Amino acid sequence: MSHIPAPAQVAKGRWSALTLICLGVVGAMTCWFSATAILPDLIRDWSLTAGQAGWLTNAVQIGFVLGALAASLVNLPDIVRLTRLIAVSALLAAGANAVLLLEPGFAGAVAARFATGVALAGLYPPAMKLMATWFVRGRGLAMGFLIAGLTLGSSMPHLFRALGDGVDWRIVVICSTLATLSSAVIFGVLVREGPHGFGRATFDPRQAIEVLRSRPVFLANLGYFGHMWELYAMWAWFLAFAGAAAQAGSTPFGSPSMFAFVVVASGVVGCVLGGALSDRIGRCLTTAGMMVISGCCAALIGFAFDGPAWLLVVIAVIWGISIIGDSAQFSAAVTELAKPSLVGTALTLQVSIGFALTVFVIWLMPHVAAVLGGWQWAFLVLLPGPVVGAWAMMRLRAMDEARNLSGGRR
Repeated sequence: MSHIPAPAQVAKGRWSALTLICLGVVGAMTCWFSATAILPDLIRDWSLTAGQAGWLTNAVQIGFVLGALAASLVNLPDIVRLTRLIAVSALLAAGANAVLLLEPGFAGAVAARFATGVALAGLYPPAMKLMATWFVRGRGLAMGFLIAGLTLGSSMPHLFRALGDGVDWRIVVICSTLATLSSAVIFGVLVREGPHGFGRATFDPRQAIEVLRSRPVFLANLGYFGHMWELYAMWAWFLAFAGAAAQAGSTPFGSPSMFAFVVVASGVVGCVLGGALSDRIGRCLTTAGMMVISGCCAALIGFAFDGPAWLLVVIAVIWGISIIGDSAQFSAAVTELAKPSLVGTALTLQVSIGFALTVFVIWLMPHVAAVLGGWQWAFLVLLPGPVVGAWAMMRLRAMDEARNLSGGRR
């Protein structure tokens, strides 16, 4: 049976609510890559090795994974009021992010980044469920806007660093902390849950297993896992790739930091485009198509490493658009395929396992670059992700349950 309510159900004020939710997500997600954007400064000032620097990014991923798994095992997103959970999580993330200003040393910084990831696990998946309480019709587009907010927020530290070139790195941390505090205010004061609720669950760890047994949900998750294999490794290491390209004589947009910001931020276009396409042609076709394009870009970008600069920009921006353009639709699919009372748990399980994959790939990338003698061809290791993901979504499209997706559009 379809879990989709009647198309006539349209919540009054849903676009205002979506705007506030997206603004809140933009603010909170600025702290995700706040340390990554200033890694060159921290390597210099704290005398870090390249391996230690990588852990300042991976600690957030690990914290997010463990926080999300813990939340899903106790069904936290399904038993706690969403706005309260998100607001408290944003406050905790801001506090953990601000610890970097104390210069706690490598161990202290890794612990703070881990705590930041744990806090964000109480914000990002519940925000997706909160959005879904406002949208039945147009849920794919709405989810696209929400992930666009995540994308823009994730890119902002690179912009802070680029605009503050030559300024103390602490400015990036201060700006991201203040942005995250603004998110806590938005979710704590200005946003409420919509009328299309999913019901409450009671604590029962067996419900997480029930989510994993659904084959349609499994295929949607497998598509997401392929997507995540590629996404965060590219986001985490594109600044290093851009820096190496600059040394080879190709410096688009004036600096590696600004180049990284443009590429990551271009994903905003992809998120909105992916949302519009999925509501028109279906979730499965949209996600598979985006992964085919992004996989091609991962394969081709090495050819433009040392120029011409315009070709490098074209491939990188298309990659930035396509690599995230499908992300929201995997989550939208889970809200349509999972048992309604377990949607929050299903979403949290999806992102926790997906982000667990990113820990390995983020760790792997600099080792691949070292083996290959540089960053030019390192992104080839990301290709299996979109290949497997596109296959999974086309298998899902062939199933009868795919009729539950996007009002019958597969």
